[in-house]
Amino acid sequence: MTELRHQESLLKTGALQNAILNSANFSSIATDEKGVIQIFNVGAERMLGYAATDVMNKITPADISDPLEVIARAKALSKELKTPIAPGFEALVFKASRGIEDIYELTYIRKDGSRFPAVVSVTALRDAQNSIIGYLLIGTDKTARKEAEEALLKAGALQSAIFNSANFSSIATDARGVIQIFNVGAERMLGYAAADVMNKITPADISDPQEVIARAEALSTELGTPIAPGFEALVFKASRGIEDIYELTYIRKDGSRFPAVVSVTALRDADNAIIGYLLIGTDNTARKQAEEALLKAGALQSAIFNSANFSSIATDARGVIQIFNVGAERMLGYAAAEVMNKITPADISDPQEVIARAEALSLELETTITPGFEALVFKASRGIEDIYELTYIRKDGSRFPAIVSVTALHDAQNAIIGYLLIGTDNTARKQVEDEQKKLDQRLRDQQFYTRSLIESNIDAIMTTDPAGIITDVNKQMEALTGWTRDELIGAPFKNHFTNMERAEASIKLALVKKRVTNYELTVRASHGKETVVSFNATTYYDRSRRLQGVFVAARDITERKEAEAQILNLALHDSLTGLPNRRLLNERLSHTMAAGKRSGRYSALMFLDLDNFKTLNDTQGHYVGDLLLIEAARRIGSCVREVDVVARFGGDEFVVILNELEVDKAKSVAEARVVAEKLRAALDKPYLLTFRQEGKAEARVEHHCTISIGVVVFLDHEGSQDDILKWADAAMYQAKEAGRNLIRFFDATLRPARVGADGTASPDATLGATPDAMPNQPSTRANS
Repeated sequence: MTELRHQESLLKTGALQNAILNSANFSSIATDEKGVIQIFNVGAERMLGYAATDVMNKITPADISDPLEVIARAKALSKELKTPIAPGFEALVFKASRGIEDIYELTYIRKDGSRFPAVVSVTALRDAQNSIIGYLLIGTDKTARKEAEEALLKAGALQSAIFNSANFSSIATDARGVIQIFNVGAERMLGYAAADVMNKITPADISDPQEVIARAEALSTELGTPIAPGFEALVFKASRGIEDIYELTYIRKDGSRFPAVVSVTALRDADNAIIGYLLIGTDNTARKQAEEALLKAGALQSAIFNSANFSSIATDARGVIQIFNVGAERMLGYAAAEVMNKITPADISDPQEVIARAEALSLELETTITPGFEALVFKASRGIEDIYELTYIRKDGSRFPAIVSVTALHDAQNAIIGYLLIGTDNTARKQVEDEQKKLDQRLRDQQFYTRSLIESNIDAIMTTDPAGIITDVNKQMEALTGWTRDELIGAPFKNHFTNMERAEASIKLALVKKRVTNYELTVRASHGKETVVSFNATTYYDRSRRLQGVFVAARDITERKEAEAQILNLALHDSLTGLPNRRLLNERLSHTMAAGKRSGRYSALMFLDLDNFKTLNDTQGHYVGDLLLIEAARRIGSCVREVDVVARFGGDEFVVILNELEVDKAKSVAEARVVAEKLRAALDKPYLLTFRQEGKAEARVEHHCTISIGVVVFLDHEGSQDDILKWADAAMYQAKEAGRNLIRFFDATLRPARVGADGTASPDATLGATPDAMPNQPSTRANS
């Protein structure tokens, strides 16, 4: 049942068994949650030498892994993740079990005891309830890559050997044909700097347009399919996996032209999808000029057949060799007498390649072609230009790659009387191409690991060019912005932020200072959501230290900003009522006085003190007293405008600021009186306070509590903040002394005074307290 459960889970993930488990290129090992192997695919059998029945329900992947590496991995993960991890299967899947993407290198041990390096990707398998039911370990044999890396290290300067060679023009394009690499040889031959052409044009744009059109027409006829003039005509055969070498006229930057021999190779990724093309060209000017001069001199035959640089082999119509020049003797090791009138060129060619060529041509031209000499000259016999690669076999049995050009020889009646095969030793170019393939693989591996690092980062990451245009992003950036990677690449960086000028400035700042840290920006996603991020950036460069752009990491700091806002709110507001406290009251009063100074309008400050509040506190307790304070705050707030200020001053005291009333003081006093009366009436109504004490039923208390209000109407120049508060407080005490539940306006002709415990005047008795010294509820004045 456990095995069926795992297989059903794998099938639900989208034909995983068909796509992966039947592949001989990957070792796919599925385990149960304890690590015991349940599935061991054909790729695993091939790589490790075990039959599936040898391991299923018997061992874990740790049993076929290098034990010292497993121990080392357990120690490294324990240190990295700060938790003890046991050596064994747990060390192989710990990250995956925690939902962390995990790809690592490991040495597998085959059944025969031999070892090989592998790259292993681990995924936790989960059921519908998201519980882990097992693990899938997909491995690839890294032996070839390791050998390639060692070969590259021995070579020491592969990139210099290929791209810095002035003897070959090496032009690499993307899948659409846009030039991505333009080596020093191409710069020398064509006169362009790499920056002139990269990411701007295709090789068709530097080729003779008439020849490109003619090539498109010829290929369309040859292959029986319409081919558009342009870059497609230059790479069509290569895109179909057909070997392709041809002659073409290149046009230099200064408009001059030169003939070239061009070899085209399709570049493919790990999934065999075409990701671009490599066009390696040699300047054919010298050869062309020599041919023209020889033709004019009437000595073409002498120049070709006596050249030691070309193997020139002429045959009769049946293919038997009639001429075998000095170049052929030098390259192949035969004397002319040993081959003339005895063998055909097929007899000195790799037999397997001749058979493969016959099969390929039969398929391409839809006619049966016999392996042998016919396969070497069939196109030429039909009048089709033919240049191809072939392995020649020397007399001593050694082999070398050659480029062979085949021409049919005709008599005066245009009947074929033989063939001329001119060959050049292609060994050097083959070595370059082999090294290029190794380099390409190394670059792909490096890109894969770099991509894995970027995608596993918790931050949203993107790169831009120096102009601020996005060149790459990770999945976290896609999630943050709501746009896909394809939609983001090529778009201006600044477009995805609420403040585009500030975003643009951040890139410029990074370019100037080389690094930017903790720069706050707000991302606006495609669906409108805004997220505050901490922006960190640094410039990055290529190996020649040329600036490539800016590397950006953005981290969501929404929770931090909310916490800061909450801390600020607690520092400026009363925790019980949510009203501004004394600190914020002083700030708001300062703003009010400044506004009055500018506008010339009066404002009013009211000091409110609840009457008989202490009685409720003493009889019902502070909890019920707090309920009354909360309700009183709500009633006060309902009586004033949004532009006005309501604050809790301390205990049962509140302050109200009425902002910008009238320019005329009498009218301002009248308006303040209306609001004060409204407040007095609202707070005069009975309070029904419902509460529940622990272990008791819900209770309700009705309490009647009035308010005494002191009011001062003021302009900025009439006193300080402390003066205004003292004046309002003095007026409030006049209301208390006059019988409570009253409103009193401050009379500037009187000195502010407060009645002390002994009945004598006590100026400024408590009004000198600092703004932060708000008393808790128990400090309610004794006569409230």
